[in-house]
Amino acid sequence: MEPSRIAVAGASGLIGGALVRSLESDGHAVVRLVRRAPRGAGEVRWDPERGRVDTAGLAGCDAVVNLAGAGVGDRRWTAAYKARIRDSRVHGTAALARAVAALDRPPRVFVCGSAIGYYGETGDREIDESAPAGTGFLPEVCVEWEAAAAPAQEAGVRTVFTRTGLVVARGGGAWGKLFPLFRAGLGGRLGDGRQYWSFVALHDEVAAIRHLLERADLSGPFNLTAPQPRTNAEITTAMGRVLRRPTLFAVPAPVLRTVLGEMAGDVLGSARVRPARLLGSGFRFAFPEIDGAIRAAL
Repeated sequence: MEPSRIAVAGASGLIGGALVRSLESDGHAVVRLVRRAPRGAGEVRWDPERGRVDTAGLAGCDAVVNLAGAGVGDRRWTAAYKARIRDSRVHGTAALARAVAALDRPPRVFVCGSAIGYYGETGDREIDESAPAGTGFLPEVCVEWEAAAAPAQEAGVRTVFTRTGLVVARGGGAWGKLFPLFRAGLGGRLGDGRQYWSFVALHDEVAAIRHLLERADLSGPFNLTAPQPRTNAEITTAMGRVLRRPTLFAVPAPVLRTVLGEMAGDVLGSARVRPARLLGSGFRFAFPEIDGAIRAAL
């Protein structure tokens, strides 16, 4: 990919920060979307909750990547926080899509973050991008989130949806909370441990986004998950094996529901998701297995 000018929303987050570092290391110019007053030419002001973006600041960008959104696991799901989860994604995506569509020279590609929460509870059933949306709060958010990109699609901009799984990384997300527990010997199975976790190494997440940025023939939804999901019990065993710590502490489902409230459904739920379209496009994972993904994070 020739050096390009790429706008990134959510550049301070776990995935966005890693993507920006990767792009800049290869000579790309990155424009960060920020909620405060810009501090230079490399920043553009926006307000995702209010649906506002400085459209002029996106002029000349070859690609726009939207990875912004309030953290799903950052706090208990009160009604107010659920509204924030939704609004930060839907309103922000809609604002960027309108801005992209309004440009005299739109970017070549608009990459929109999404999540495997789109599919909801899948149990033991293996699914890919052809599966319909599930039911419940997260699937509803994901459906609205992706639909909000319609103005860019209608303007003829190649639009990609990255349905990301559980990112294995030390710096944030679910694994950012798991690593300290397992290092202390306090890690263990969650619930009965039979629920599938569709994980992806942070390295592969970034590599997949870059693959989708570069391939002009790819559009629509792509699952960003490792090829073989593992159960929570298998992942617990792998964490103990890699970190050389015991994994004796199991957290019963009722306790999780008491502590986490509605969010416990996301932890105890099963999503056996495969990246069929990504593999079909020729992408190759550096860390397809859970042990390798954990070691890469460390």
